[in-house]
Amino acid sequence: MGASSSSSKIKFGTDGWRGIIADDFTFPNVRKVTRAIARYLETAYSKDRPVLIAYDTRFLADQFARASAEVLADLGWNVKITDRDCPTPVIAYNARHLNSAGALMFTASHNPAPYCGIKYIPDYAGPATPEITDTIVANIESASDELPSGKASGSISTFDPKPDYLHFIYTLLDVDKIKSANLKVKYDALYSTSRGYLDEVLQQCGTQLESFHTWRDVLFGGGMPEPKGEQLVELVEAVKADKADLGLATDGDSDRFGIVDEQGNVLTPNTVLLVLARHLIKNKGKNGAIVRTVATTHLLDNFAAKYGLPIYETPVGFKYIGEKMRETAVLIGGEESGGLSVIGHIPEKDGVLADMLVAEAIAYEGKPLSQLVQEAIAEADGPLYNNRLDLHLTESHKNAVIDAYTQNPPSTVAGIAVKEVGRKDGIKLYLEEGSWVLLRPSGTEPLVRVYMETNSPEKLSQIAATMEAEIAKLG
Repeated sequence: MGASSSSSKIKFGTDGWRGIIADDFTFPNVRKVTRAIARYLETAYSKDRPVLIAYDTRFLADQFARASAEVLADLGWNVKITDRDCPTPVIAYNARHLNSAGALMFTASHNPAPYCGIKYIPDYAGPATPEITDTIVANIESASDELPSGKASGSISTFDPKPDYLHFIYTLLDVDKIKSANLKVKYDALYSTSRGYLDEVLQQCGTQLESFHTWRDVLFGGGMPEPKGEQLVELVEAVKADKADLGLATDGDSDRFGIVDEQGNVLTPNTVLLVLARHLIKNKGKNGAIVRTVATTHLLDNFAAKYGLPIYETPVGFKYIGEKMRETAVLIGGEESGGLSVIGHIPEKDGVLADMLVAEAIAYEGKPLSQLVQEAIAEADGPLYNNRLDLHLTESHKNAVIDAYTQNPPSTVAGIAVKEVGRKDGIKLYLEEGSWVLLRPSGTEPLVRVYMETNSPEKLSQIAATMEAEIAKLG
């Protein structure tokens, strides 16, 4: 009883497979994908290593995880499943720490409530590389969606991944320094997996803490578990009303951060990366390469140049940053969408650690966060201004745009000369004066994203208007 009709929908994107619960994200498809992952595991690991399984707070995520565990045990693997919903960085850390055959994480990250997802995290504790996910995808078509035989030769046990992870996090933080600052912190869990983790670390670090939405709500309060402006209205209000030092949040599986300064500004991930790069160098005496995606601010490049650090640009997706972290010493690696990791940590993004490092930076400097932001931007010769257009085009228009820019890129944009054309991921136009424009087609919908960065708000709107007009002409 194959489910080949629905398996054609199963596509692994930058971070595993996501689908709509009860449409394509179903128990038969979960069994199918689990068997496809198991077939990969058999080529990479011996069965004396456990397979870990974790899940986020979404509807049925715990049941999908259980169904997956039963398939793996039926195939002779010993499975350890978390005793409650769990952050992605926590299960990733345990995948390495417990010498596992990797972990399956059931999450749709920051997607809305109807979605669930599954990703495979190898034993090196970072996102699976394209070679691994391509192998898994190739296995899906012939994988069965049948129920387990009921004659399992493997075992299923539950475990608590928290103590070992927290023990490790405290080795990366100066707990006493944070305690001495006596920070007033507001934390919005957004009904996510970071509750019971981030709030516990904040308490351990002696902060005056007020927490919101620290329970499981599969509808995320009617919003999305995404730590961006529209979801953080309550957090911003609480920070301002109580004159707190800091507001913190994470996304659904706690691998992305949300940061609010003492004035109630929601900081962009680009800004947070700058503040933390500076903190790690200046206050903690660390060094190493700075790694960013093609869509992330070039102020990080200025920073790297100032401190004589290597800078690497990767395609979009934390898996590419994680790969670099496994090859070389990386001070900080991050992306404009809100993921980062640092030297000494796992090659996976971690919103819990990112949030705590911002608290630590304030503690070291004894200055308000808004001032640390200004100092970091000035030190990187900023500010630069960013924008992103999401242009919803027909499939043929999208293809025409990408073809035109690939085959015949412009020599100027809004009167600024194009110095170089990058093709690492989409088409990136490197302009004079440190400006740039990136066109990336969506892999899943008829959409072209246009990212841009330049040195004045006026120039930014000129570049945006030019790009929109040029793209419209190709329709």
